[in-house]
Amino acid sequence: MAIIAIKVSFTLIIIIQLALTGYSLTTHINLGSDLLGYSLNDIYTTVTSSLSISFVMFLPFIIIPLLYLGLIQLFHSMGNKINPKIIVLIVFVFGGLNFVIANNDKPVYQNKLHFLICDIIRSKKEEALLSESHFSSKKEYPLEKPAEDTKDVLSPFFNIHQEKPNIVFIIMEGLGSDFTDDGEYSGFTPYLDSLISKSLYWENFVSNAGRTFGALPALMGSLPFGKNGFMELNTFPKHNSLISILKSNGYTTSYYCGDDITFDKKSAFLEHNGIDNIIDVNKFGPGYSMAKKNSGGFSWGYPDTEIYRKTLFELNHKNQPRLDIIMTLSNHEPFEFPSKNNYLKKVETILNSKSYFERNKLKDYTEIFASLLYTDNSLQKFMEDYSKRPDYANTIFIITGDHRLIPIPQKDNLSRFHVPFYIYSPMLKKTAKFKSISSHNDVTPSLVSFLTHNYKINKLEKTYWVGQGIDTTREFRNIHSIPLMRYKGSLIDYIYKDYFYTDGNLYKIDSNFNIIESNDDILNSVTASFNESKNLNTYLTTKNKITPISAKFKSASYVFTSKEMTYIKKVSKGLNSDQIFLLARKLALNKEHVKARLLCDYVLNNKPNYVDFRILKGRTFAWDGDYKNAEIELLEAINRMPFYQDGYSALMDVYFWSDQNKKAIKIGKQALSNKINDPEISFKLAKSYQRVKNKLEATKQIDSLLSVYPENQEYLKFKKSLQ
Repeated sequence: MAIIAIKVSFTLIIIIQLALTGYSLTTHINLGSDLLGYSLNDIYTTVTSSLSISFVMFLPFIIIPLLYLGLIQLFHSMGNKINPKIIVLIVFVFGGLNFVIANNDKPVYQNKLHFLICDIIRSKKEEALLSESHFSSKKEYPLEKPAEDTKDVLSPFFNIHQEKPNIVFIIMEGLGSDFTDDGEYSGFTPYLDSLISKSLYWENFVSNAGRTFGALPALMGSLPFGKNGFMELNTFPKHNSLISILKSNGYTTSYYCGDDITFDKKSAFLEHNGIDNIIDVNKFGPGYSMAKKNSGGFSWGYPDTEIYRKTLFELNHKNQPRLDIIMTLSNHEPFEFPSKNNYLKKVETILNSKSYFERNKLKDYTEIFASLLYTDNSLQKFMEDYSKRPDYANTIFIITGDHRLIPIPQKDNLSRFHVPFYIYSPMLKKTAKFKSISSHNDVTPSLVSFLTHNYKINKLEKTYWVGQGIDTTREFRNIHSIPLMRYKGSLIDYIYKDYFYTDGNLYKIDSNFNIIESNDDILNSVTASFNESKNLNTYLTTKNKITPISAKFKSASYVFTSKEMTYIKKVSKGLNSDQIFLLARKLALNKEHVKARLLCDYVLNNKPNYVDFRILKGRTFAWDGDYKNAEIELLEAINRMPFYQDGYSALMDVYFWSDQNKKAIKIGKQALSNKINDPEISFKLAKSYQRVKNKLEATKQIDSLLSVYPENQEYLKFKKSLQ
């Protein structure tokens, strides 16, 4: 039994090592404590987007364990025939290699399973230390400072108009500085490169996180991370953001993306801050084409050209002034986008113009470079189309990357966070290029200062930002202390003055944003500053001490009593969301409506776009005769997924049962206008017309149904009733 246990455990270790090696080869980093920061659903989504599933992919998981078991059998059968000296020599050779290689800092040489376990242990130890630490501050709210302390550094560059300007954020997926300007992999973003001389451009700018989860809280709110990123906090501490501030001052606020807004819990953050409109994968509708699925059947959603096209269409229906936040998608695995072959040919032409050494270095990443060309071209088309709008002259565009894309090797840990930052606008009276270091956390403080000093926007007496504001010094310097979360739960990188602390090592940052190992006697000072920053992060987010006052908007979250949580955990233990839905539906059909709604609310807290739960909840209200709350839930379901038939059908039932036939007609017509050609909707619409005595329209509806279903007895009977 001991031998069998060893064989099984070692085979599992080999399989796990292979999987971790595959992850490392794809992402160029080793999987660590970030594993704890993602839900199983998010992990599945991320992995399936990166992998092209084929039989060849699974071969190593079959061959290597079989080889291992075969070697065991070989040794067993040969018995004492093998010279013990050979075994000793093999042990010393491979053991010696392990001692030489295991201490190498580069991810490719690290033992993948060893790194995973050690990084999780490190994360848990740090979490325990931070929870026990007692952050000391003279102020209850350590971020508090007079608003005038954040200087208005942007005004000198702008012509100030009377009307409040539109603000457009374009957050570009995976856009690192390695791919723009004179970066290591430059040459594939010609339009972005052309904007440098026409903009305010920061060449040494950083994102505060190494993945997308950190972009919105940093750019929009200058907020701390919490444990696994601000958006992962179960309950948000009081805070303000550019969204909430501008909304409170008459701005229409909107967010546009091509994927599911619930991924990384973006929807929870945006809705908490009172965003007016969210356009995601569920709201594109007919006339827009999704990105091609990879071999595993996965697609993130709509490519960049469609996101921009949808944005421009929606802008025609939004009031000014506006804050528009656009998140692009295409520059991400699986790198599927329209006219891909054409862009691959362009990449080939560009590569042929480079030296042999450069071609050899870049040839393995042609799909990614094609994606960069497509992303760049999509942005150019959007900007050209936007320039034809009458409000273009009074619009400020802010363009940056959420982080540097992962599947191309990075020269060092700092390059993961190194992103370009542009402020482009027809309102600019002069342009400039800056070498000073700033981060995403500095953007909102500077924008709020600029807007409150120059426009009719309510003045803030005090601010509560993590960032200090963008540095507009042209020379290389850093006046900020910048904590960086490489991935969820991994706060191990830090910029302090012109030093970069990473994985316990200290480096000096030069004016070209390269790093070299530092022997300066400053490690203790940097470590102390970083620890203070981490303690502050914990204090602010666990004690709700970011700000005493925040803008109040309707919260999308539900709060449960301890008794309710006990019940929820008991019945949902071990179940995924789909299984919980089946349970909630069963409870509802058994007339246990309160319990069913409890499970609906529980899932909707984390997945507000899982509208089947919302529809079920609305139906249970209707079955209880509570038509008002039924209407509220079902209208919200339709708002979140306007091209999903079930929401319309359920709401028409509510209106039918409550004798609100005019509303039923209105919602039925809305469904038809959204190209929902469902016979159930059309039949309910016909019956609603009959009840308001509009025989003509009722006849039109039933005739259109009978033209498709001429033998349907229910339709024929209804037609007869109209005669």
